[in-house]
Amino acid sequence: MSYFDICFLALALAMDCFAVSMVSGVIMCRFVAGVVFRMAFLFGLFQAFMPFAGWLGTTYFRNYLEAVDHWIAFALLAFLGGKMIKDGLSKEEDCRHFNPRSLRTQILLSVATSIDALAVGISFACLGYSCVSQLAVPLAIIGFVSFVMAVLGNALGARFGCMVAKRLKPDVVGGVILLAIGVKILVTHLWVQQ
Repeated sequence: MSYFDICFLALALAMDCFAVSMVSGVIMCRFVAGVVFRMAFLFGLFQAFMPFAGWLGTTYFRNYLEAVDHWIAFALLAFLGGKMIKDGLSKEEDCRHFNPRSLRTQILLSVATSIDALAVGISFACLGYSCVSQLAVPLAIIGFVSFVMAVLGNALGARFGCMVAKRLKPDVVGGVILLAIGVKILVTHLWVQQ
């Protein structure tokens, strides 16, 4: 696999991070550096770790992971998206439960958006990556691209999101986007399996 292929793969994996980060930026309505960089770090970490876990577990858990990874990602994203929609439609404007500043929320989003990267690790094993040293550069690229896309998404969401937030309920829009990402992951994996 060439570096170009790895960069393209990393960009494809990072698109979910970008979308979720943009929604978070819209909800926060401003760029909070500490929160944004922690979220970006977690996205990069999980996007790099999941392919490693997929590669590592290929010999033992390959069939189990391939069979359920899309369902887990869908369930997490549907839960978070549904919660955002419910909170956004709630009459109590002061009571916002979806908090992108929360470490717990950031970890859940990081896991949910990176579960499909397990399959990338399985493909690394199938392509002949046989030791950890061969994976170091691809995983670093995947993590770095995810980090950058998460920062960019947050910045764009914070910059332009306030205009949108005045007209729309950002929690509802964000929830719909998370649900759409979950459905996309589920449909893609179910379609590929048939």
